[in-house]
Amino acid sequence: MPNLSYETLRSAFAEQPLFEEKTWRLSPDAWPILPEQALELEAIGAASLEFHQALETLYLRSVAGKNLLRNKPLTAPWVTDYLDRGKPERLIAHARDPRNRGMFPTVLRPDLLLTAEGFVMTELDSVPGGIGLTAFLNRLYRESVGIVGADDAMIRNFHASLVALRPDIRNPLIALVVSDEAATYRPEMQWLARQMQIAGHRVFCMRPEDLFPLGGALFFDVEGNPEKIDIIYRFFEMFDLPSIRTAPFIFEAWASGEVAITPPMRAFQEEKLAFALFHHRLLQEYWAEAVGARSLKLLKSLIPASWVMDPAPLPPGAVLDGPKVGGRALGDWRDLIAASQKERDLIIKISGFHETAWGARSVVLGSDCSREEWQRGVERALELAPTNLHVLQAYMKPRRVRHSLYGNEAPHEAHEVDGRLRLCPYYFVAGGNARLSGGLATFCPPDKKIIHGMQDAALLPVLIRPA
Repeated sequence: MPNLSYETLRSAFAEQPLFEEKTWRLSPDAWPILPEQALELEAIGAASLEFHQALETLYLRSVAGKNLLRNKPLTAPWVTDYLDRGKPERLIAHARDPRNRGMFPTVLRPDLLLTAEGFVMTELDSVPGGIGLTAFLNRLYRESVGIVGADDAMIRNFHASLVALRPDIRNPLIALVVSDEAATYRPEMQWLARQMQIAGHRVFCMRPEDLFPLGGALFFDVEGNPEKIDIIYRFFEMFDLPSIRTAPFIFEAWASGEVAITPPMRAFQEEKLAFALFHHRLLQEYWAEAVGARSLKLLKSLIPASWVMDPAPLPPGAVLDGPKVGGRALGDWRDLIAASQKERDLIIKISGFHETAWGARSVVLGSDCSREEWQRGVERALELAPTNLHVLQAYMKPRRVRHSLYGNEAPHEAHEVDGRLRLCPYYFVAGGNARLSGGLATFCPPDKKIIHGMQDAALLPVLIRPA
């Protein structure tokens, strides 16, 4: 295993900035995982794709009022209400369009926390940042035998997942479209585009306003010449569509069959409440039929207990399917306000289609905030429910682990320190398979309860350590 010097790392990131105005801690070493953990990561990719396939079937059958089970009556029109709530009619119609049937995100990235019991999947992101960063880190640490994706698998499989959308075109023109709202990630997307261009592919990173319509198709300008776009990789959230002037042209070009778009603009695929549907007691038989036994068992071990915070009134005497407060079942979500700090090992977060739905912007961790903050979090979730549902999720605390980090002060010596870990494997979907192509480890100080990219965290590629 190499021991990359502080100067080597600083020089590499200075020459190629990957995030706009972002810095992080540096480490001489990649993050090691055991071979059995690597096998589990492979299985998680397959299970994540199966989950998406079952979610699509659940949504479309709910829309159509069809039965969910093979040999037993079960309908769930309320699933449609949950997944479509607050969305514009045009976006809903697009998601249901038969031409979108079977269209899934080409990149899947679960957020895995390393706990005392193993991995826990808190989210499954289909518009993830970090693709370029992880590919860059793999190259930087590539002398480490066993780096996941050190052979540029991130770049090759990302491109392969995109071109698979247009098998009718030999070398399609791909536009990585990054909105101004996602500008932080533009440098890594520009770097990715350059690497694919070096490999002989027609891939360009651009802003939405660089697109223009012509004859029902989409074009952009290359040195004064219009070039037709065949595939769009959408790196913007769907709630940003009203601020994207060229959005109507994107929809029209897709509808005319001139351009493929990924991730698909199907909002139900990006709702965090999908995890609550997975745990919903009325849908357990559905998931058992829709997901293979191995993947079902794995997903049940990975996805923490989750509930939709739906404030719909209950009949007298009814209770909510949720956690208990003071040993009693909840009759109203507002009963959560009275929970003790120990009972507040719970996270509230907005489900999706909202400007606070990415990063940790909407997250309220009950055991790490005051009672007043917790009350505001509960009340806000219920106030926004008519248009934006929130999810309540059991908090699974990451365990402490150790890794070498460089100090921030000269002479920048490396020392082993305590921290907590989030592991983000990247899977690229093509040909019905989700291929593990790299992993990004976020190593945070032990006092951080919510793990995400931050100034005092380290961002590392993943290394498979021999047994």
